[in-house]
Amino acid sequence: MPPSRRKLPIGIQTFRKIREGGSYYYVDKTPWIQALLDEGSHFFLSRPRRFGKSLFLDTLKELFEGAEPLFRGLYIHDRWDWSVRHPVVRLSFGGGNFTEEGVLHANLMAQLDAVEARTGVASGYATAPERFGDLLKRIHDRTRRPVVVLVDEYDKPILDALAVPDVARANREYLRGVYSVIKDRDAHVRFVFLAGVSKFSKVSLFSGLNNLKDITLDARHSALCGYTDDDLDTVFAPELEGLDRERIREWYNGYNWLGDRKVYNPYDILLLFDRREFDAWWFETGTPAFLVETLLERRVGSPDLARMLASSDLLSAFDVDDMATEALLFQTGYLTVVGEEEFAGGAVYRLGYPNREVRQSLNRSLLRRLVRDGSGQMRNSVRLEDLLSRNDIEGLGDVFHSFFASIPYHWYTNNDIAHYEGFYASVVYSYFASLGLDVTVEDATSRGRLDMAVRFGGNVYLFEFKVVEMASEGAAMAQLKDRNYADKYRGLGQPIHLVAVEFSRETRNVVSFAVARG
Repeated sequence: MPPSRRKLPIGIQTFRKIREGGSYYYVDKTPWIQALLDEGSHFFLSRPRRFGKSLFLDTLKELFEGAEPLFRGLYIHDRWDWSVRHPVVRLSFGGGNFTEEGVLHANLMAQLDAVEARTGVASGYATAPERFGDLLKRIHDRTRRPVVVLVDEYDKPILDALAVPDVARANREYLRGVYSVIKDRDAHVRFVFLAGVSKFSKVSLFSGLNNLKDITLDARHSALCGYTDDDLDTVFAPELEGLDRERIREWYNGYNWLGDRKVYNPYDILLLFDRREFDAWWFETGTPAFLVETLLERRVGSPDLARMLASSDLLSAFDVDDMATEALLFQTGYLTVVGEEEFAGGAVYRLGYPNREVRQSLNRSLLRRLVRDGSGQMRNSVRLEDLLSRNDIEGLGDVFHSFFASIPYHWYTNNDIAHYEGFYASVVYSYFASLGLDVTVEDATSRGRLDMAVRFGGNVYLFEFKVVEMASEGAAMAQLKDRNYADKYRGLGQPIHLVAVEFSRETRNVVSFAVARG
């Protein structure tokens, strides 16, 4: 008999609310908790927003506090000593806006007020680190059990204030003092788990808490947050009827922090099952304005996003004054690990888009920043998809011209990036990627690297871009033919079209558009 449908826990971050009554779907994460407990006691995890971090911490809270009925039927139930209960101090910086001085202090002191009221202990200290440390000792002394410390959104006070660097630095230093207390009071602590979006360097934030075990890039814990394919096929099996299973994978699967299992963002999956339609559910809950501006300032072309390389050190190099592009994209969830290679005795990770949702939506955001004309951008996108669906390759020349004509003149005058070939390739790539098409950039062949390949509607389109002083009498097309780029794709048995596009440095638009059969 197939399992019956249950309620979707959309937006619920409270373990008790999900488990009581058994009316909600729940993916059992207690095997991962058991693995942590077998491995150690002090952990740190970085995951993008809306990946289930808060629910995981709340599950830890209920476990250590001994809420046995909530765990009946779960993996850990028969492996846990329910006669032992530990006091839990849980801090969360998920609420509030920390862009002004003094807000962080007021927020934390209010949270410590609540801890005192709940535990019945009090500290006379007026400074946060001393008060926090004293509370840990007093709670331990009173209960005769060491304290479990859980910190959710540990980094939000800094991330909120990135546009106000002085406040961000002040918040960082404030939190450094608070977090260092955890190690200083280690004799009174049973278990520690800090979670957030970013991974600040140990020097900048965790110099006083260097006994945390970072499991962000640990294959053993890669699926600690998020849903796996197996979760969808078992727990959520009743919801799959009427939905294309492969399309679900294409749109939402693909996040990876090493390990052999990719995961889905839970928010995407729950909204898909609720609305029964494919859309950028996760992407639309955040505004990547800061990210988009940063990419443009650093001249990071959109094709580059699909082929970045980074070491584990680089992915951890995140601070107020030093935000590596790769770390920023990886930690916020816009890129994920798609491969691992050995280099100079260490690991190098290949980064790429996790799925169609992110690839399509981020490129739409980049286009929106360039074009500054939402309706014009949409018209161009609709025309592009229509031309491709009809295989009207000749018509692509006109729509390409419209791409660049829609970019305001003042943007060119204020940015020398427009003189580079990569800029033009980025605009074209973003239009194609924003439609969710199968696009490959700088595809390696035996004769060189092809600028862009697009597969759509049973056809293969091979693009070569050049920036010229004036029309160069077919240099781009000559390169496509002379290097036999089409040979790599002949095995597909699909029509191949060579598309050579040349851009003028002076007019900043298309001056030559040529098409030939491959």
